[in-house]
Amino acid sequence: MNIIILDDYQDAVRKLKCAAKLEPYHAKVYTNTVKGIGQLSVRLRDAEVLVLIRERTHFPRQLLEKLPRLRLISQTGRVGPHIDVEACTRLGIAVAEGVGDPTAPAELTWALILAAMRRLPQYIGNLKHGAWQQSGLKAASMPPNFGIGMVLKGRTLGIWGYGKIGRLVAGYGRAFGMQVQVWGSEASRAAARADGFAAAASREAFFESSDVLTLHLRLVDATRGLVTLDDLARMKPTALFVNTSRAELVEDGALVSALNKGRPGMAAIDVFESEPILQGHPLLRLENAVCTPHIGYVELDSYEKYFGAAFDNVVAFIENRPTNIVNPDALKVMR
Repeated sequence: MNIIILDDYQDAVRKLKCAAKLEPYHAKVYTNTVKGIGQLSVRLRDAEVLVLIRERTHFPRQLLEKLPRLRLISQTGRVGPHIDVEACTRLGIAVAEGVGDPTAPAELTWALILAAMRRLPQYIGNLKHGAWQQSGLKAASMPPNFGIGMVLKGRTLGIWGYGKIGRLVAGYGRAFGMQVQVWGSEASRAAARADGFAAAASREAFFESSDVLTLHLRLVDATRGLVTLDDLARMKPTALFVNTSRAELVEDGALVSALNKGRPGMAAIDVFESEPILQGHPLLRLENAVCTPHIGYVELDSYEKYFGAAFDNVVAFIENRPTNIVNPDALKVMR
């Protein structure tokens, strides 16, 4: 069985304890990334089983049709829109889903909030160049003393989306003495109120009153481009906008434009429209943007859990007892 594991940027998978589950099958691991249907179809032409690391590579119909030997895609975490499941079913490619865990992305969200609000990346970068207690954030468009940073206690934390991750972040906000408010669907707001948090009076009030605003939404057609430039322009010049969910939740180009205009004053971002991000991306050039390379789930315990479940699905499939298949009809037409 030809098993390929894609996009292991840090060459971490082979060193996981759960990697022992695939040792008898001699899986091949790629640590570099190729883009485009042509390059991917060449790399994967002999693959019978693919193990995907979250959404690092997309599998549209055009690519799937060029992989005649492929029988199983085993997803780390939940299956998302990066896989054309309908095409997989038609082509007889089973798709196995793994497990999810909100802890790592929620903790990264909070780490980014703390780091950005206290200007840690800027202070650390300047200290290494000999500047003592200088954050470097002194542009004329910034509020007075913006570079000093601010504590979280007593400020308002806005959370758009009250699912598993949003709930954890709300709890962190409460522990730090913040006033937590939630926006989202009526069900989300009702759940937040039931947990003792406030629901924002309106979308406009949500953006206007939040000192820290963080997104925790799934990317679907209804949420694509949901956050607009007008929304961001309502934020305080001292406010922080955080996105560890999906870049496409924000209207194309809106965040860079808003940061250049000073509302919000700062952003902390872990996700980008195209990944790996190119070095010249506008967000990387802004002094008031703190950027991390999509590491919300990149953490040892999460890797063991995600890959352990994905490898279990692979072994079960090889042993002709498929598990956690999201498109069982594919098994009926399997090649």
